[in-house]
Amino acid sequence: MNFHVNHRLLLAIAGLSYAVLTLMIAIVPAFQIQSTVPLPNAHKLSKAELRGRAIYMKEGCGYCHTQFVRNLPMDRPYGRPSVAGDYARERPPMLGTQRTGPDLSNVAARQPSDVWHLIHLYNPRAVVPQSVMPGYPWYFEVKEKAGDADTVVPVPSEFMPSGGKAVVARKPARDLVKYLLTLRQTELTP
Repeated sequence: MNFHVNHRLLLAIAGLSYAVLTLMIAIVPAFQIQSTVPLPNAHKLSKAELRGRAIYMKEGCGYCHTQFVRNLPMDRPYGRPSVAGDYARERPPMLGTQRTGPDLSNVAARQPSDVWHLIHLYNPRAVVPQSVMPGYPWYFEVKEKAGDADTVVPVPSEFMPSGGKAVVARKPARDLVKYLLTLRQTELTP
């Protein structure tokens, strides 16, 4: 067989190779992933948590925070290594792109306080002095006096804005914190 002479044979083999490789590398794994089952006791997100997840995506939190624990010694503080079942219910999975801030796949186990998360969203340096994360003050309202139904955020006095007596979390901030508090790894059973 002289490929350099028989161009039709060369094109047919190249096309067949391309089709086989596409099937093996892209299509079959995609179908296999679709059949991944969630881990037992995996939490199904409520409407408020889904809204919080949408805010997480909209604000680009995944650009600085991963939700994927690698099987490396440096990742051990974040939890157990991630497995496919961790992402079975997520569309799209929130793996992240880099780790400027800490991994969040198990943040609810490490930091279970909604108050901490609200303060951190308002001004990250109020709870982590060396943080490079931007604050999200537009998710909060500064009021002279908080109402009975308001979620007041106990911001330390040095981070309190002038002209206000109370920092109140708006619904998007509360929803985002609800989503963050769902980020807890399910225990793997042998």
